[in-house]
Amino acid sequence: MKKVELLAPAGNLEKLKMAVIYGADAVYFAGQRFGLRAGAGNFSTGEIEEGVKFAHSHGSKAYLTVNIIPHNEHLKGLDEYIKDISELGVDALIVSDLGVFSIIRDILPGMEVHISTQANNVNYASAAFWHRLGAKRIILARELSLQEIKEIRASTPDSLDLEVFVHGAMCISYSGRCLLSNYMANRDSNLGDCAHPCRWKYHLVEEKRPGQYYPVFEDESGTFIFNSKDLCMIEHLPELIDSGVTSLKIEGRMKSAYYVATVVKAYRDALDTYYADPEEYRRSAAKWLDEVCKASHREFTTGFFFSKPGAEGQIYDRSTYVRDYDFVGLVLDYDPASGIATIEQRNRMFTGDIVEVVGPGRDYFVQSIEAMRNDEGEPIDVAPHPQQVVTMPMKHPVKPFDMLRKPQEE
Repeated sequence: MKKVELLAPAGNLEKLKMAVIYGADAVYFAGQRFGLRAGAGNFSTGEIEEGVKFAHSHGSKAYLTVNIIPHNEHLKGLDEYIKDISELGVDALIVSDLGVFSIIRDILPGMEVHISTQANNVNYASAAFWHRLGAKRIILARELSLQEIKEIRASTPDSLDLEVFVHGAMCISYSGRCLLSNYMANRDSNLGDCAHPCRWKYHLVEEKRPGQYYPVFEDESGTFIFNSKDLCMIEHLPELIDSGVTSLKIEGRMKSAYYVATVVKAYRDALDTYYADPEEYRRSAAKWLDEVCKASHREFTTGFFFSKPGAEGQIYDRSTYVRDYDFVGLVLDYDPASGIATIEQRNRMFTGDIVEVVGPGRDYFVQSIEAMRNDEGEPIDVAPHPQQVVTMPMKHPVKPFDMLRKPQEE
């Protein structure tokens, strides 16, 4: 059985490395131009090259987004950009616009091209059309059911890859093509600069009563009328695999390195268990749901996969995330002789804190921080400084890129 690909977001070089280390088969990221996440760290040319080499050295692929929806002025410099990245070793380019696609095909005829969800592919005819033009993969619109995906798979060539989003934020607008941000904040979401006004709180004003604001109630509990729940399909991997898709995509280039590592690890472990023992996967699915809940998230939904979401797909009383755990440290080094780890602080931690230590390919373990020393070897009770380097004894062996997290105090 050919295993489905697990595809992870990489907003910067650290997130790329975390995604790869924690089990992603492939990563997607943007350069500093022509991508749809201007607010992410994104990659310089040198970072693209380093990131691609890192991914390849761990057996993972690297996909670069060139997926803005450009007006004429935004095409300036695209030819030179495509030529510049042609030698960096990326495995595919992700595009949404037919003109950008044609430029890439002219300059790099051998480059693998994936068609972004922004291109709104919701049927087998459009998918097959892109494939005839030379596209290798279609990233299907989020508005499709599993049954529709099966129909697309049955009506398109096996040589065409199909990719679907399985986890992360859902856009209120159709396949992410939204104009709210343009209107409300003069920031173009289709050029990568969305201000996320769908998460804002709204009131109604009647034109003859200026200054009088009336709550907009969809029900009695609140006014966040555009605020979608997050997608999560970790309990439904067999159905996704059975639909015939090639790749399962996690959303989140704007999310933290901890988020990326936590979610990738959960899906990696769940997929590996399913392929090894489907019954064990079904028995353990709740465990992986619990894991993804330890990263910041909104309430979860299964999106359009089983039915069109109604009122239950929205959150009405708030726009904030659920965040029950803090990422407090990243392992830089470990001395097996002494059992001492070198840790880079990511959030304030104290001696006596109970932490979970998480690493790729194994279950987490729980321990107390019994002691800490600063970089001068002096005992300390607290590590308060961002990215402060400390050492501490570990209950079990650890490796670089392992993470320390602790529950938030109630």
